[in-house]
Amino acid sequence: MIASPHAMLDAALRLEQAGRVSEATAAYEVLLAAWPEIADGWYNLARMKRTLGESLAALSAYDEALKRGASKPEEIHLNRGVIFADDLRRDDEAESAYTAALLINPRYTPALLNLANLKEDQGKRDEARRLYGDALAIEPNNALALARLAGVSKTSDAQDPLIQRLKSTLARPTLTVEDRSDLGFALGRLLDQCGNYDEAFQAYAKANRAAREMTPPQQRYNRAAHEKLISKIIAAFTNPVEKTGAPAPIFICGMYRSGSTLAEQVLAAHPRLTAGGELNLIPALVQGKLAPFPESMATQSPAMLAQYAEEYRAQTAALFPPALQITDKRPDNFLYIGLIKAMFPDAKIVHTKRNLFDTAISVYFQHLGEDYSRDLSDISHYIRQYQRLMAHWKSLYTDDVLDFDYDGFVREPRPHLEALLAFLGLDWHEGCLSFHEAETSVKTASVWQVREPLYQKSSGRWRAYEKHIGALKAGLQK
Repeated sequence: MIASPHAMLDAALRLEQAGRVSEATAAYEVLLAAWPEIADGWYNLARMKRTLGESLAALSAYDEALKRGASKPEEIHLNRGVIFADDLRRDDEAESAYTAALLINPRYTPALLNLANLKEDQGKRDEARRLYGDALAIEPNNALALARLAGVSKTSDAQDPLIQRLKSTLARPTLTVEDRSDLGFALGRLLDQCGNYDEAFQAYAKANRAAREMTPPQQRYNRAAHEKLISKIIAAFTNPVEKTGAPAPIFICGMYRSGSTLAEQVLAAHPRLTAGGELNLIPALVQGKLAPFPESMATQSPAMLAQYAEEYRAQTAALFPPALQITDKRPDNFLYIGLIKAMFPDAKIVHTKRNLFDTAISVYFQHLGEDYSRDLSDISHYIRQYQRLMAHWKSLYTDDVLDFDYDGFVREPRPHLEALLAFLGLDWHEGCLSFHEAETSVKTASVWQVREPLYQKSSGRWRAYEKHIGALKAGLQK
């Protein structure tokens, strides 16, 4: 008996909800081969393709959904815009997609917010502020729009009307947990600018508690499980690799908020390099073809690893056609350095480091969405496990891992830049010291910092919060 399209769609959705992305993708493809007119099937296939890192295939599926008359076409244009902006770095096409969504529905605030975020990435702060304001004019109670408006605003006045608006909005009993989190992070940021550190810390603490509250217990940071994962990764990669002389990307990784954006923007000013940004290619491989990782590494042949490397090269070549060499600065790729070296034996790893207290509070103050980032004790535990894994990678790949010291660089950029370029086999380029003048799109939480000359105010920032971080200090000093 042939299953009905409705039953097949339900079966694919159940696979998706169970986290079985590859199987769900295959199920949608079988469904659409038989019933290509099902617009929802194309829409869902597009989402799965993007999860697997297949951005172009996702765009194609979204196009099919539009052709088949999918409901809410503005939502499809929005999703296409996100792929163009975040995955493909094609900002002009992203803006066209968001504009198409707004032509269909001028009051579609998600498109306004994403267009504003695109302008923010491009360093166009005034345009971003205007668009966030437009979203608030349509939805005065839109907490995300208010939080993002605060994110592109500066003040040194604790009585600033924007701070007062954030406080009054946070006092509303009808706020969702997510809204309390978004607004709390925004309020903490502005209070920090004003030097109201105690009040800022309380705002950040409440924001993180809200973020933790909206996370199901089974998805919260599990210290024992993370320790076990690190042990498995260490056990899966025990041998150095033989170099082949083949060209390889440069991987920049380390803890979030440890200077990876600075390192990449400095290097992007070199004529031989192109900034790839926070590419999802390695994590998508791990979550897709290599799931469960690292157990799957036991069955990966050299030919399979070479094939993954070629697929990576093809994807980055499509993203950055004129690039001589790219940087991939996904910070949590430090988890996958063994896989990276298995795929690219000649790859160089730039490991970003920063004062651990500064790193930790910056993670805590940034709305990262990482499970460990919502509690200072969890952050300290995660950092200790990160240190354990990095020590292992350095023992295996000693000559191919360079520590990039954020604090040292901002104090004395030239000698640190000389060492970095020499490590990468690149000639000296004076323009790397003027990285902040480049008109590049920066898709990261550090977007505004990298558009300014080097500054040291982020070094030692933790001291303003010292009385609040006893648990963190105790955890890091174990």
